[in-house]
Amino acid sequence: MTSTDAAAPQRRSAASLLLLASGASFLAVLDVTVVNLAMPDLREDFTGSAFKDLSWVITIYAVVFAALLAPAGRLADALGRRTVFLAGVSLFTAASLLCALSPDLGVLLAARGIQGLGAAAMIPASLAIVLMDSPPERRRAAIGQWSAAAALAAAVGPALGGVLVDVFGWRSLFLINIPFGLLFLYGATVIPRSKGLGTERRLPDLLGTITLGAGVGLLCLGISKGGQWGWSAASTLVCVIAGPALIALCLLRSARHPAPAVEVSLWRNRTFALANAAAFFYGIALFSWLLVGVLYVTQVWGYSELKAGLAMTPGAIAATIVALRVGKLPPAYGPRLATAGGALILGGTGFLLAFTLPDHSMFLAYWLPLGVLAGIGMGAITTGTSTAAALSVSPLRFAGATGLNQTARQIGGAIGIAVLATVVSEALTDIADFERIYLIAACVSMVVALLGLGLTIKPPPAPPVATPPAEAGGERKTPTADAAN
Repeated sequence: MTSTDAAAPQRRSAASLLLLASGASFLAVLDVTVVNLAMPDLREDFTGSAFKDLSWVITIYAVVFAALLAPAGRLADALGRRTVFLAGVSLFTAASLLCALSPDLGVLLAARGIQGLGAAAMIPASLAIVLMDSPPERRRAAIGQWSAAAALAAAVGPALGGVLVDVFGWRSLFLINIPFGLLFLYGATVIPRSKGLGTERRLPDLLGTITLGAGVGLLCLGISKGGQWGWSAASTLVCVIAGPALIALCLLRSARHPAPAVEVSLWRNRTFALANAAAFFYGIALFSWLLVGVLYVTQVWGYSELKAGLAMTPGAIAATIVALRVGKLPPAYGPRLATAGGALILGGTGFLLAFTLPDHSMFLAYWLPLGVLAGIGMGAITTGTSTAAALSVSPLRFAGATGLNQTARQIGGAIGIAVLATVVSEALTDIADFERIYLIAACVSMVVALLGLGLTIKPPPAPPVATPPAEAGGERKTPTADAAN
């Protein structure tokens, strides 16, 4: 048997694991994009619920996701990627069923929180599978494919969500997760059993994790409810002051804790810190952009959920294609070019939208080209920041680094949705409100472009070439001579 034949099963196994991990990434992101399409239907089903309250169907998922991603990454390092992956998929699948059966908004929000917990475990564990079970020479391409799965979810999500909501109602958006979740649980049997990858098997700090989630939640609550409560009201001030204070307390505790909720030590790496900052601001722009687009075409242009989903799909397809291409760029300049360039494209598109939104449908001449441009920017930024974060740390810290980078984006996303809920009026028909959201997203994208300029991956130094000792009675051989022999 040749060496090529012997390596074939190993390649097939690596391909199966990549498909499984990418599927988990797809499923977690799908539940962000499809739920955006449910907003109009939720307003009709839960009559009496204000839009600011309904927006928490997205926000609560992002908050729990954000609070638990970093510790889940550390948990994957400590307990093993297979264990954490199975737990995450199981929780996500069970919570999806609970979401579909929710009798009121309170139960739906609770179920979405549990979904966020499951997704938080799935994401870092799935990327750990990609990185630790892919051959080194395929690692960069594997990251690109894993990131592209998330972009593909964004591409499929709007059209799929539009069809499901239009034909079956919003509950079908969660029922569709169940067969996928069961399939992933079955496929997880191929994941190699492994002990923790880190130097210790401590569980992440529970108090720090709770503090982080409470801080992000209070901050988002204060932002989203500030207009309703009054910006000078005691409840608003408590939220917007206590929220950042709790986040700061979590970071201070993490800096001294032996098993921190947030691995702040990773921020000593300049590239990783910049990738986290870029991911945070990108999350603000991304989450608000995806939701405001759906609200604009349904409430101003009068599109049905199905038509709105189809209108959002071309941009998401462009994001998928770009994410796949960007993953193949050399690490020396790829993350920098993708993040900075993509952010400039996204920001420029946002400025154009902010000053030119029409009050009537203009799909082919206006929405389609601008949507494709925005998708190109999103696909480039998503892969650029993920690649920079993953490749700037040692392989032993892949899962923790991925969790922390995704945490930054989810926290930004939760804040972005909270800002949108504050800026957009309850009637959801004032074009000026939508223009302000695009303007905010455009300005934030320019910050991402500046941060992206600093994303550089230094290749590991080449191992020194040992010089053999001089032979008795002869000349010292050169490395070239040794290679020739």
